[in-house]
Amino acid sequence: MANPTDPPSSPEAERIAKFLARAGVCSRRDAERLIAEGRVKLNGKVLDTPAVKVTAADKVVVDGRPIGAAEPSRMWRYHKPSGLVTTHRDPAGRATVFENLPPDMPRVISVGRLDLTSEGLLLLTNDGELARRLELPANGWLRRYRARAYGRVAQEELDTLKNGITVDGVRYGSIDAKLERGGGANSWITVSITEGKNREVRRVLDALGLKVNRLIRTSYGPFQLGTLQPGAVEEIPRKVLKEQLGKDAF
Repeated sequence: MANPTDPPSSPEAERIAKFLARAGVCSRRDAERLIAEGRVKLNGKVLDTPAVKVTAADKVVVDGRPIGAAEPSRMWRYHKPSGLVTTHRDPAGRATVFENLPPDMPRVISVGRLDLTSEGLLLLTNDGELARRLELPANGWLRRYRARAYGRVAQEELDTLKNGITVDGVRYGSIDAKLERGGGANSWITVSITEGKNREVRRVLDALGLKVNRLIRTSYGPFQLGTLQPGAVEEIPRKVLKEQLGKDAF
């Protein structure tokens, strides 16, 4: 185990949180939480700080499971049904996305999240570092949703969202919203955002007097939900990943 104040002993040395993220165990932030909870061992000893570096020669164990070196990056499209929590463990005992994946899937984490009642495209990957990069608003990737909301709204009102909006003290950037269908009790609206803040679509439409009662993510960056059925998962070919993300992403 390397001293956190010393330079890496080899080019492969890296912070434990990054190692766990690249191995698809969790995000860097969650890695720090696992360490704080005493669930990570390094060379037989429970870690009490994330400020350590590891190499391929070190033995890392999380929750009693040995963690090997990172495998080649992979990604899947998953059609999340409503009623599943996007977390590996839920304190309330609710069903989770990861409990409902095929048993032959490797350990994966999600690129961002969809809340309990939201549906649609959820990207999954075995590479925590890749997930972190794809979540950053700086990449400019659009997240597109179809929202069914109770209430009526004019396109002119939706157009005001292009200038951004502040809701309950939270500032949301430019949002593109198009009225698909209205006139009845519910309106269907296509919403495109780049920030992906917590419950952003629901909160912004609520500020316009609309109560979202169904929310479906249809795309995330260049990746589309398409005809993928609820609960289905499909791996994205590596060739497509390289075309869309660039070979330097791996």
